[in-house]
Amino acid sequence: MINRLPKWVEAGGFLLALNAGFINAVGVLGLAHQVVSHLTGVSTFLSVEIVSANTQDIIHLILVIISFMVGAAYSGLVIGNTALKLGRSYSVALLSESVLLLVSLLLLSNGMMAGHFFAAAACGLQNAMTTTYSGAVVRTTHVTGLFTDLGVALGLRFRGQKIDVRKFILYITLIAGFLIGGIVGALLFNRYHFSAMLVPCVLTALVAVSYWLFLQYRDLRPRAP
Repeated sequence: MINRLPKWVEAGGFLLALNAGFINAVGVLGLAHQVVSHLTGVSTFLSVEIVSANTQDIIHLILVIISFMVGAAYSGLVIGNTALKLGRSYSVALLSESVLLLVSLLLLSNGMMAGHFFAAAACGLQNAMTTTYSGAVVRTTHVTGLFTDLGVALGLRFRGQKIDVRKFILYITLIAGFLIGGIVGALLFNRYHFSAMLVPCVLTALVAVSYWLFLQYRDLRPRAP
């Protein structure tokens, strides 16, 4: 039941949403005004470039989409399930995301557009890593679905139906994380340019290590008879 949602889901979701908002802000400001945390905007740009017959940009955007999908495929390979559950290999996935972001940082700092592909792969990996928990959709790299679910919940409330408070809190938490990440990302990019990407690199690595340590603590803790 979603009412039994453990605090680590909200805390982890907030940090990952913050991470994605940060990366997306850097994308808008520095990656040719291109979002990378989801593919809606990328697909729209692709449609426009196809009409303009801009071959170079068409190829670039297609490679961004493919990179996102490769990241998602890697997540499926490593984790092996779409439902969020303790004990799965999230630490491996998060460390892989951190490495991808670091490579993206190094490439973009040297003016190499291939950095877009690694950033997109990192976001695809993260987006696929967290999908559902006890019937709640847990997406951390975009907020369209979250705002939709909130709107539906409010509409049902106006019809006299009860709102699932824990699910409502979860969605608000994820949205807040994404927005705060975007604000921090924009502020740091304006000051440090692509070096600001060190923040999501370190953040994902810290979440990965924290998750691994939590599992070790859980396994070592004496179990009730």
